Amino acid sequence: MLPLFRPFVLSALALLGGCATMSDSPMQQLEVRTVLDYREIGGVGCILSNDAGRWYVIAPGRVTVTRNKGPLSISCKKQGVAIAAETVQAQLNTSNLVGNLVTTAGIGHYVDRYSGAGYGYPATLTVLMQPAEKSVAAVGAEPVASRMF
Repeated sequence: MLPLFRPFVLSALALLGGCATMSDSPMQQLEVRTVLDYREIGGVGCILSNDAGRWYVIAPGRVTVTRNKGPLSISCKKQGVAIAAETVQAQLNTSNLVGNLVTTAGIGHYVDRYSGAGYGYPATLTVLMQPAEKSVAAVGAEPVASRMF
């Protein structure tokens, strides 16, 4: 390689090295767990969604989502047992922030903020389930223990 081009190639590699869009995957694997009355329950269907897409998982389980700067909504349900709806805010990936600011003079940071690649969610999501309430029709169908005169 010509000595003249060597500094150019090295500086280009340094600029790209700090950018999370080049070094990190836009995908993130999450583990979803569901808890009801201080106990983990299984066989719970969960839908996770953000501005980048929608994903389905049976908890406890793992799912791969697309990173995004917006919140991740989680809706879980086990028929007749429990339901839940939670939202998790995206967190800025600070390990790439310094590299972006130093090597790209902040440009990589703005690209990652816009694309969502510089953000992530907690690796393990524990969803607190609420007991499912009986429907009004089921309550009316229950036998009544009083006598009529």
